[in-house]
Amino acid sequence: MKAITLLGSTGSIGTQTLDIVAQYPDQFRIVGLAARNNVELLASQIRQFRPSIVAICSEEKLPALKEAIKDFTPQPILLAGDAGVIEVARYGDAETVVTGIVGCAGLLPTIAAIEAGKDIALANKETLIAGGSVVLPLIKKHSVKLLPADSEHSAIFQCLQGVPNGGLRRILLTASGGAFRDWAVDKLAEVTVADALKHPNWTMGRKITVDSATLMNKGLEVIEAHFLFGLDYENIEIVIHPQSIIHSLIELQDTSVLAQLGWPDMRLPLLYALSWPDRIYTNWERLDLVKMGSLTFGEPDHQKYPCMKLAYAAGRAGGSMPAVLNAANEQAVALFLEEKIQFLDIPRCIEWVCDRHERDNHPNPSLDDILAADKWAREEVLKATENLENHSRIISLR
Repeated sequence: MKAITLLGSTGSIGTQTLDIVAQYPDQFRIVGLAARNNVELLASQIRQFRPSIVAICSEEKLPALKEAIKDFTPQPILLAGDAGVIEVARYGDAETVVTGIVGCAGLLPTIAAIEAGKDIALANKETLIAGGSVVLPLIKKHSVKLLPADSEHSAIFQCLQGVPNGGLRRILLTASGGAFRDWAVDKLAEVTVADALKHPNWTMGRKITVDSATLMNKGLEVIEAHFLFGLDYENIEIVIHPQSIIHSLIELQDTSVLAQLGWPDMRLPLLYALSWPDRIYTNWERLDLVKMGSLTFGEPDHQKYPCMKLAYAAGRAGGSMPAVLNAANEQAVALFLEEKIQFLDIPRCIEWVCDRHERDNHPNPSLDDILAADKWAREEVLKATENLENHSRIISLR
């Protein structure tokens, strides 16, 4: 039975991971849980999965959590705040830590887990985007495994099983096209938050759903693929695949192309990250290509999705620039979700901040450099937008 700690237990990744644990109680058990602020759901998870240690990131919610499980035995160790999440990540005999925390907040807990000798099931792409130059040497130093748990990188990882070193030539990341794949470019100025959160294929958290609408999620995945699989950026491409059945493809040196297919269901990559190198039988719906009917592909529209080019540029710049790109995106998306800026202001904010960082880019950033760049970028987005009135735009693309 594999011992697991789950960071981000009340989010989309977390709840689907716990669905797997509940379905396979003879395969997996929960050691630790960490969540942001959903006391009711976290308390229910504690009762069902009986973790040894639990953290809630919002410190003000700790008394409510204690009250919610006061009659439950055995009582887990209860912690709060960022330090509490880090302690959960490194705690006990967990073999694998699933990192389902959204955004750069997952970086420090992931590092703590690695330093404690735990394998990582990586569902937090920002860990490598912001901190890849720090995280990868730690993975090697502590001899732990880094297993991708998001659908696209899991697909690549699955296709690479049995491919010899040097056999990989190109990566093709598939993208659904998000909420606006069928919208005309000139209609994007009218986008509301509700529009951006209507993903046609996947059920995800608010931030990642907006990233899918801007296609920044795919740009971030390009950077993550570079760190995970070692290919140069010119050999990592994006293709629009509206059905989300092919989760990504690889091209080998002889031009053979391998793909991983399945229904849009995050449980599949999560299960593979937890069970690798084994395959566990499931009773989930099997893929029926006849029922699917047809699979289509298209080239991404860079006018509609400028965030892709921003991500490629940041990845090629390297150093601390990907951390700045990621932080600027997180802050801009947060402002959009709060209806403080418009949808089209998201790429404008990101480009403005990345341009300002160009001369200060650290070529070989330390962890402190990355954290400082992250903080600076968020502050710069706020500065750039603090004078916005009635959603008027003061930021423009070059």
